[in-house]
Amino acid sequence: MIRPTLADLDAVMAIARRGSFRAAAIELGLSATALSQAIGRLETGLGVRLFNRTTRSVSLTEAGRLFVAEVGPALGDVHGALERVTAQRATPSGRLRINAAPFAAREIMAPLVLPFLRRYPDVHVDLVTEGRLVDIVAEGFDLGVRVAHLVPSDMIAVSLGRPQRHAVVAAPAYLAAHGAPAVPADLPAHRAVAVRLPNGALYRWRFEKAGETLSIEVRGPITLDEGTVARAAVLDGVGIGYFFEQEVDADIAAGRLVRLLEDWTPPFPGLCLYYPGRRNPSAALRAFVTMAQALAAGRDLA
Repeated sequence: MIRPTLADLDAVMAIARRGSFRAAAIELGLSATALSQAIGRLETGLGVRLFNRTTRSVSLTEAGRLFVAEVGPALGDVHGALERVTAQRATPSGRLRINAAPFAAREIMAPLVLPFLRRYPDVHVDLVTEGRLVDIVAEGFDLGVRVAHLVPSDMIAVSLGRPQRHAVVAAPAYLAAHGAPAVPADLPAHRAVAVRLPNGALYRWRFEKAGETLSIEVRGPITLDEGTVARAAVLDGVGIGYFFEQEVDADIAAGRLVRLLEDWTPPFPGLCLYYPGRRNPSAALRAFVTMAQALAAGRDLA
């Protein structure tokens, strides 16, 4: 009789959850070839196919759907029991999966993630960056990092301290050729570097002053979906850009970019680390949260 390993069961659930061998392999820290071979061995041992595979898609067979329905809840119980046991370890170890917006990952890397790795060398951090907001529980993450207003209400949130602020900027060459907007309402008459959200919609620039709030949809010669590429376009004088302040602070200080409409971009609540309210979080998760709280309190983690 076949005796599937826990890794085999996790592999099936990850593919079912992700709908892709490649995405599941990334989540599990395997190569797609190794994952495919493991599933092949499991299917051979069971005598049934769990997945229908084509070059473009993966779907569960009837046997696969039964497998997920029957094994999934039991596997969750097993992992819960393992977490409760390993949570008793004094030394954090294992893997800690974090999902963060790209700019958020850059913000926490030097002051938090790297000191954490130095302090706890037995922990492997798997940091995944993506623009879309995901369900961190369903996607198999331990933690998420997003701006405060995007944190789901059913999660435990830990403020990382520093408020966020937007900055409207343009290159000196652009301003010499086109002038500067005096108020946000002037922006539609200007060339802007537009940004597309993960859902395909154009990002609207938000402004606030003396209780008045505005949301401006800008237009320009180019639309992009990644912040560093948009910054490069603005530095080249293509148009006006809208960024998180920390992404362009150095450019403003060096004179490569000029800040505009500063009185219309007040600070707002910054980044939060968040996680589900498990009864027995792993030692690695507890240690990471503790260090995040210390960072928010202004303590040096180096």
